Amino acid sequence: MAEELKKEEVKKKGPLGKLKELADDKEEQMEIFSTFVRLGILIWSGGILTLNYVSIPNFPQKNIDPTFIASVFTGVLASFGIQTAKNKNGGGGAKPAPGAISKGDLEKLIAAASQTAPAQTSRIE
Repeated sequence: MAEELKKEEVKKKGPLGKLKELADDKEEQMEIFSTFVRLGILIWSGGILTLNYVSIPNFPQKNIDPTFIASVFTGVLASFGIQTAKNKNGGGGAKPAPGAISKGDLEKLIAAASQTAPAQTSRIE
């Protein structure tokens, strides 16, 4: 009789019961749970965005404003440490910071500095 009760207890354990067995610490359990929640939200928002741009045969496409869903998507990506950026020309990559020096400008500065660097004026009184 005791063996049957143990078998029933093992069968009744769901995903949360297994999670409790894997991680003894409550903080670890919550961290794993929050990761699964974030993954769920990421999959949901990615699916909604995809359905907004892809047409499926025999299924009417609804055009929605993807602004909110895109902000949720990028927010969840940022929580995983992934950042998206877009410049004004529509290409990927981050915009240079205001006042940043480009590679060509840097080469010009180095060339100008090398011409004036060998001469140094010292005045001693």
